[in-house]
Amino acid sequence: MNVKNIIGLVEKLFLIIIAIFTIAAMFQEIFSLIDSRRVELQDLLLMFIYAEVLGMLAAFYASHRIPITIPLFIAITALSRLIILQGKDGNPSILLFESGAIILIAGACWIISRTNADKENQQAE
Repeated sequence: MNVKNIIGLVEKLFLIIIAIFTIAAMFQEIFSLIDSRRVELQDLLLMFIYAEVLGMLAAFYASHRIPITIPLFIAITALSRLIILQGKDGNPSILLFESGAIILIAGACWIISRTNADKENQQAE
């Protein structure tokens, strides 16, 4: 067994562990929501982050690569959740920085999607 196969095996093992832990965290969150009998927006965003992580793992197993936009979407969701958790009493400058980060990441997603669309159009011609 060569080094490349060992590294590939370790990578797959860690991805399986990440999937198991993500599913466990989802169930913990669901039980917490059932116990508190209250669902708030930050809870939904957290569940959406879990779903995106599982989607990223599924995309990796389907194509053996992770599309760069998926982690960027996770980052946008995480920043949105952070803004919501801070509430109205947070420092306004921090809110501006976090909002600016969301705009930058969204711009990066747009640029990546345009670049990919242009490449696909060139290949189709």
